[in-house]
Amino acid sequence: MLFTQELLDQSSLLRKKWEDEVKRVIAKNPDLKPNWTTVSDLEIKRIYGPEDIANMDFEKDIAYPGQFPFLRGCQATGYRGKYWTFRMFSGMGTAVTTNERWHYLLKNGQTGLSTAFDFPTLMGYDTDSPKAKGECGKCGVAIDTIEDFFDLTKGIPLGKVSTSMTINPPATILWAMYCATADLQGVPLTQISGTIQNDMLKEFIAQKTLMCPPEPSVKLISDTIEFGTKYVPKWNTVSISGYHIREAGATAVQELAFTLRDGMEYVEDVIKRKGLPVDSFAPRLSFFFNSHIDFFEEIAKMRAARRIWAKAMKERYGAKDERSWWMRFHTQTAGCSLTAQQPYNNVIRTATEALAAVLGGTQSLHTNSLDEVLCLPSDHAVQIALRTQQIIAEETGVVNTIDPLAGSYFVEALTNEMEEKAWEYIHKIDEMGGMVAAIEKGFPQLEISDAAYRFQRQIDAGEKIMIGVNKYVIEDEVIDIPLVEIDETVEREQLERLARVKRTRDNKKVKECLEDIKKACEKGENVMPYCIEAVKARATVQEICDVYREVYGEYRDPGIY
Repeated sequence: MLFTQELLDQSSLLRKKWEDEVKRVIAKNPDLKPNWTTVSDLEIKRIYGPEDIANMDFEKDIAYPGQFPFLRGCQATGYRGKYWTFRMFSGMGTAVTTNERWHYLLKNGQTGLSTAFDFPTLMGYDTDSPKAKGECGKCGVAIDTIEDFFDLTKGIPLGKVSTSMTINPPATILWAMYCATADLQGVPLTQISGTIQNDMLKEFIAQKTLMCPPEPSVKLISDTIEFGTKYVPKWNTVSISGYHIREAGATAVQELAFTLRDGMEYVEDVIKRKGLPVDSFAPRLSFFFNSHIDFFEEIAKMRAARRIWAKAMKERYGAKDERSWWMRFHTQTAGCSLTAQQPYNNVIRTATEALAAVLGGTQSLHTNSLDEVLCLPSDHAVQIALRTQQIIAEETGVVNTIDPLAGSYFVEALTNEMEEKAWEYIHKIDEMGGMVAAIEKGFPQLEISDAAYRFQRQIDAGEKIMIGVNKYVIEDEVIDIPLVEIDETVEREQLERLARVKRTRDNKKVKECLEDIKKACEKGENVMPYCIEAVKARATVQEICDVYREVYGEYRDPGIY
C-alpha cells in the first residue's frame, strides 16, 4: 500500500472541504461540458488523489526504471544515456528518390532509417502486374527486385545504421533482399540491425493489406523469427503494430489489448511450431504504437503496455531472461489526427503527440509531417517534423529526469485503469481460442468498427472537437502549401528497369529457386534461406508471392456485417 491510513483519512477530510467548495463554485459557474472523457471515452474525474492509487504496491506495480515490471522504462538511465532513435518514415517513387530522402534526413540529424513501400509492393505485386497499374510509387517506394534494393541502400553503411521496413505480406522477401544486399556488400548478417513490421494479424484486424490466410501468414512470421534468432541476432523480426489498429478507429484500450494479444499469439506459435525456448527469441520482439492527441491517455497507455508485457512474459510464458520481459517499441504520431483543413495546425498536433510519446518512454519515434494528409511529405515539411523531435530532446528539459509523471495520481490511476480494461479484452480473446480464432469470428474487427463509428458520430455532433473541422472553421479555405506529386514517368522508368532485369537474369536459375521455395512451403520448412537465394537470382517480389498464393491460398476479407 502506497499510503498510510492516517494520510488517507487526512486526504478524505481535505477532499470533503474541496467538494463543498466545488459545489459553491459550479452553482454560479457550471462546467464547460457535462461529460469529461478521453478521446477514447474513458471517464475523467474532476480531480485525483491518494485514495485513487492507494492499493498500489510500489515494488510490484511501479518500481524504478530498469526494474520489473518496467512501468517506468526498460533502461535504468532513461534518455540521459541515449535519446530515442529519430526515425522518420520515408518512401517515395523510386528507390533512387527514396535513397536521396534517406541521405537528406541523415544529414539533418536522423539516427535511424525507415521506409514505406508502395501499394503494389505491399500487396505482393510487381509494377508490371495489371493490378499495379497507376499505383507505382504513389504511397511509398516501388521495389520489384534486388536491383531496386541496391539503389535504395546506395551509400548506406548497412552494418552501422538500423533500418525499419514497413512491410507485411511480402516481409520475408523484402528482408531477404536486405540480408542478400548486406551479404553482397560483405557485411555479416550478425552485424545488420533493424526491424520488419511483419505483423499480419493486425492486417486482418485493421489495415487489410492481405495475401494468404491467417494460419500460413503466422507460419511465415515464425519463419522470420526463427531465422533471425539463429542468424541475424540484432534484427527485430516482427514489429507488433498497434498503430494501424488505432488508425482504423480503435480506442486506446483496444489498441493496447489487441496489439499485446497479437504479440502473445506469435510467442505461442514460435514455441509450438518451432520448438524454440521463449528466452531465445523474445528479446528481439518489438512493438509499434500510435501516439494520439489525448496527451495523458497516450502516456498511460505506453506505461501500461510495458507492465502488461512484462507480467505476461514472466508469468504466462515463464521467461527467465530479463530482456524477454522488456517491451521495446517505436511510436508514430497519429495520422488520423491530422486534418486537411488548416494543415499548419498539424505541426502543433504532432508536437503534442511526440511529447506524449517521449514522456511515455518510447525507444524510437516518427513525427508526421504537416502535409501528410494531402500528399507525400515535402523536404521542408519533413525537416520541420524532424526538428520537432530534436527540439523536444534538446531544448525542453523533459529528458532531464526519467519518467517525470510517475507518482501523479491521475497518470497512475489512468495507467491502472487501462491495464485492467486491456486484460479484460485479452482474457476474452483467450476464451475464444486465441487471436486467430477471434479474427475468424470477426471479434476485434467489430469492436474497432463500433468504436470508429461512435467517434465519428461524436465529431459530427460536436461532442469531440477537431479544430478547423467542426470548430473554428474557415469557410472557402485555400490550402497554400506545395504538394509533392508522383507523375507517370516514375511508373514508366520502373517498368523499363524491371523488364531489363527479367531480360538479363538467368531465368532457369530463377525457376529453380521458385521451385525450392514451393517445396519448402509444402513441407513446412523455413522459407528464408530459399528466399535469399531467389532474390540473389533476381526473382521478383510477385514471383515469390505467387508461390505463397499457390501453396497457401489467397485470403478474401469476409467483412463484418
